[in-house]
Amino acid sequence: MALLDPQNWQSRTLSGGAYAVTEPATGDTLGTVTLASPPDVTAAAEAGAGAQPSWAGLPHFERAAVLRAAGDLFTAHADELREWLVRESGSIPGKADFELHVAAQECYEAAALASRPAGQVLPSEAPRLSYTRRVPVGVVGVIAPFNAPLILSIRSVAPALALGNAVVLKPDPRTAVCGGLALAAVFAAAGLPEGLLHVLPGGAEAGQALVADPRTPVISFTGSTGAGRAVGEAAGRHLKRAHLELGGNSALVVLEDADIDAVISTAAWGSFFHQGQICMTTGRHLVHASLYEEYVERLAAKADSLAVGDPHRDQVHLGPVIDGGQLAKIHGLVESSTARGAKLAAGGTHEDLFYRPTVLAGVDDDTPAYAQEVFGPVAPVRSFTTVDEAAALASAGEYGLSLGIVTRDTARGLALADRIPTGIAHINDQTVNDEAVAPFGGVAASGTGARFGGDANLEAFTDLRWTTVRGDVAGYPF
Repeated sequence: MALLDPQNWQSRTLSGGAYAVTEPATGDTLGTVTLASPPDVTAAAEAGAGAQPSWAGLPHFERAAVLRAAGDLFTAHADELREWLVRESGSIPGKADFELHVAAQECYEAAALASRPAGQVLPSEAPRLSYTRRVPVGVVGVIAPFNAPLILSIRSVAPALALGNAVVLKPDPRTAVCGGLALAAVFAAAGLPEGLLHVLPGGAEAGQALVADPRTPVISFTGSTGAGRAVGEAAGRHLKRAHLELGGNSALVVLEDADIDAVISTAAWGSFFHQGQICMTTGRHLVHASLYEEYVERLAAKADSLAVGDPHRDQVHLGPVIDGGQLAKIHGLVESSTARGAKLAAGGTHEDLFYRPTVLAGVDDDTPAYAQEVFGPVAPVRSFTTVDEAAALASAGEYGLSLGIVTRDTARGLALADRIPTGIAHINDQTVNDEAVAPFGGVAASGTGARFGGDANLEAFTDLRWTTVRGDVAGYPF
């Protein structure tokens, strides 16, 4: 039996109008969803606040059972959900399978959160029991993007629910099904009580309403740095916690002792996986001068060998970018970079939304595709001569999300990583990695630190309450 029914996607309770679910590879309409308006957000937050206390009051093992069932459903319905990820978001099947695997793991890890120790017993100067306890925040607002729609929704939804909260999720309308309605269907089938998860596809106005609503004290936002700044500013005005996971322009540093035969595949994956539409994408290749020429030549050859096309109907390495606006941004950055003197070693062309993996050589600080986050399959390559220069280049710029360092001397790689501001560092790997058990987040313009995964979820989705208990009433001088 199918988990998703397109006949039910035109909601009678939402008032934002109809929106066509489109397949980027073909332009075909896959279904129609109803978008949310600000009044819909208000109603959902109110309903969530009403349902949340009963959910939080359940024994921990009952909440955990719902999360485990949800994880099982992501696996049981993998074929159906994979097709939606491929067709709606332009993922190749392997990337869709990775999202499904992580989604299941996020649910299983979240189930374990429900039984984690809830606080600590503290020493006290007075004759009393003094302790801390983690309590749910109430209703969590989640705003998720299009690029890894399932992962970037479930990584907040699952732990927030497991810890006793209700959730209002606003997925990007471009991936309303695989980033939103799929989660609603999974949790309904898993036995989540009604009123606890509200999926509201919508635009900026719906997001603004979610941040402003007084019933959502915590906002979990994943998206561009520009939008994240706006969310952070608005949340600050309302005295809310905003967990911001934002953009990046991550560096892959290739030292002179690197195995060039091994590194090219790693480098290509870092820049071209999911058409470069990943916040952790390798946006800057920093290569020792002794390897630079060969590196550019071989990375360009690898790019030229990759198949680009419809991932639903053909076996390809790269699918389409999400829409025409994103395509125009990518191509504009490539063209402005070559106009400023960068050499186009591979790619730089497109057919419809299918952009060829692109390698740019001869870049410098002023090359647009090197200095800015492209969010497309573009690999700018720059040389360095000393480790100090590599550290300075990798540290430059406003972002600090992920870092890769390739070297045969792992101790040297770790020492270099300690010199570069970043939320994530990988020695002998590229920059795109994610695991449900690991804290995830960036620094500087890449976000507000590791707010997702592992113990970070406890900090993100609960408040710490101090409580004391005495056997008699305390006495005071007056």
